[in-house]
Amino acid sequence: MFTGITHSQIYVLDQDEALDFYVGKLGLEVNTDADLGFMRWLTVNVPGQPDREILLERPGPPRLSDEIAEQVRDLLTKGAMGGNLIFRTDDCRKTYDELRAKGVEFTEEPTEREYGIDCGLRDPFGNSIRFTQPKG
Repeated sequence: MFTGITHSQIYVLDQDEALDFYVGKLGLEVNTDADLGFMRWLTVNVPGQPDREILLERPGPPRLSDEIAEQVRDLLTKGAMGGNLIFRTDDCRKTYDELRAKGVEFTEEPTEREYGIDCGLRDPFGNSIRFTQPKG
């Protein structure tokens, strides 16, 4: 059966802007940036973890019709449809401070929870992102 998860997908409205955010601000690295003709296959990953990629996909053909893609873009910009990414960090508060210094806007400051410390933000397109410092 399955041996792992290789890709997760989130919608972004502009792939170059997504690169600026995910690579320039969050510190991820580009795994694949390929023009397939019918779409740009753009993936990023946590440095040193190339086997787990995030596909930064523009809503549209071939996967979605133009009409459905427009609806997805509308919902995404309203924050009603964004994907949810959760990253792990060794020091939630330090990561929070570093990202705030880079201009990242947060929806929730680091908060102690039963499972550790976590906080939340949204990317420029409305996708929800959290990072967690596990207890222990």
